[in-house]
Amino acid sequence: MRLNLLMASAAVIVTAGALVQSSVQAQAAMPAASGQTQDVVVDQGVLRPLQIAVVPFAGTHGSDISSVVSSNLKRSGFFEPLNPSSFIETGLTLANAPNFPQWTQIGAQAVLYGGVTTRGDGRLDVGFRLYDPYRQCQLVSYQFTATQEQWRRIAHKISDVIYQRMTGESGFFDSRVIFVSEEGTQLNRINRLTIADQDGFNPTYLTQGDEVIMSPRFSLSQPDEITYVALGKDYSRIYLYNLTTGRRESLGEFDGQVLAPRFSNDGNKIAFSIIRGGNTDVYVMDLRSRQITRLTNDPGIDTSPSFSPDGSQIVFTSDRSGSARLYVMRADGSGQRPISRGGGLYTAPSWSPTGNLIAFTKQGGGQFSTGVMNADGSGERILSSSYFEEGPNWAPNGRYVMFARQTRGGDTRLWTVDLSGRVVSQAGYNGRGTDPAWSPLLDRPPTNLGFGQGAESCPA
Repeated sequence: MRLNLLMASAAVIVTAGALVQSSVQAQAAMPAASGQTQDVVVDQGVLRPLQIAVVPFAGTHGSDISSVVSSNLKRSGFFEPLNPSSFIETGLTLANAPNFPQWTQIGAQAVLYGGVTTRGDGRLDVGFRLYDPYRQCQLVSYQFTATQEQWRRIAHKISDVIYQRMTGESGFFDSRVIFVSEEGTQLNRINRLTIADQDGFNPTYLTQGDEVIMSPRFSLSQPDEITYVALGKDYSRIYLYNLTTGRRESLGEFDGQVLAPRFSNDGNKIAFSIIRGGNTDVYVMDLRSRQITRLTNDPGIDTSPSFSPDGSQIVFTSDRSGSARLYVMRADGSGQRPISRGGGLYTAPSWSPTGNLIAFTKQGGGQFSTGVMNADGSGERILSSSYFEEGPNWAPNGRYVMFARQTRGGDTRLWTVDLSGRVVSQAGYNGRGTDPAWSPLLDRPPTNLGFGQGAESCPA
């Protein structure tokens, strides 16, 4: 597969007629495919989402864009989009501010609206404004430019701006997920390396189903690079795959079966495990020199390594004490020590991009759980539990975790949960999938989020 780069221009709308231009690099979206957005479950009635009015945008793909934005914001758990049938004011344009009392009357705590214009070359200019109707001021306004095929991508970027402006955290919508999709029966199962938008749309198959695919992971420093394990009839290989060029490169032949590769955050190393002579240990390869270093050496099973964001430490799973626990060591293999403290079996650790948390799968009490703990093993808490779930992986902002969940006798699907454990959602991909991994944001988030955008802007 080949992904072409495009240039998307962004502009902060200071007044109705004055634009401050800037440019950003963005990765092209893939061919459209059908998907299905699932409702978010907000458990325990504790979270109080912000009531936001998402007015259908005017112009080409305008209503589609606003619909995607509304779905994104709802799925985050921080927002509750109001029913458009409740809107009193209609016909909002970028040239005018809202009639504030008509929005406070229906309980809207924020009002989002926009418009799409088509340039002579066919590209779309998508502008939007976000207002606080109670303070009667503008929170943010922005404009993106891209091809017509990129309208979903623009909707995700708008969602990120809204999310970041309202929560103070970086968004996660303009990102992708790579995973192993599954088809067929238990006795005749086909799995393929698959990539999709974070909401499950635009899925694209990267392999043809002639190999067993395991453990795909993104390079956080180069989001167009991934690694994964492929099992054939007489081989197990770690591959590097470039999403832009479609080039696939094997990291060589290993004496034993390879498992669970994962990049260091700078993209220069890969940590993985090798099963050799009945023993499983953690190794690291320097991708520049291809030199391999063994990091663990004991009779237990040591696997699933994950680097800390600064690259100084690695968390991994080991059963050297008699049951599977989480251990941390320095990046050179020294200082190995257990950090998990509870009962049950701990597997599949994943270090948060913020560095303070480690996600994991835990088995105990007749069920599987997705949890997080502090990097030193303290503060363990369970976010989700079910008949079977595994393989947590972080959203780029460190707020959400994606994992695979299987119901008793059912299919395995992709799910997400937030750090509160109260916002649980089936991912939008309408199919069976395992081993999810979240990409970084495809573009850097904007630096100007509406502060000082003219006289009508809300104070910081």
